[in-house]
Amino acid sequence: MPKLITWSEEFSIDIQEIDEQHKRLVELINQLYDAITTKKPGEALEKVLDDLVEYTRVHFAVEECVLRLFDYSDYDAHKAVHDKIAARVIEFQRQFRAGDHKVGMELLYFLKDWLMDHINKVDRQYAPVVLKGGVKKTWLRKFF
Repeated sequence: MPKLITWSEEFSIDIQEIDEQHKRLVELINQLYDAITTKKPGEALEKVLDDLVEYTRVHFAVEECVLRLFDYSDYDAHKAVHDKIAARVIEFQRQFRAGDHKVGMELLYFLKDWLMDHINKVDRQYAPVVLKGGVKKTWLRKFF
């Protein structure tokens, strides 16, 4: 499968749960890239897009929960960024469902830029705060 993004440890924020979720987002973006570049049927492309939208919601909810639990001072600004991104991705999804399949590549590059920028700039700001607050750096065991 061709890749748009290759996960690297340089993207790690040293919180295993969040890093694993970021890896899953990279995987979903790569699946979307594969579906677009190999011209898979619209239903297959829509399924990947739906999975990506849903997992983005899950990831944002987990991050926001962690930030609230550890009383992160920039929570409101971080959540506002999440809300803006979620709205944009849902708009891409709406356009795609309305028959505008050209949005696929635009969405891909938006997601790639957003994810790399978000991890390297925004998530790196909260990581030391929640780690200092006591968030577990690694899992004791994987539950799923």
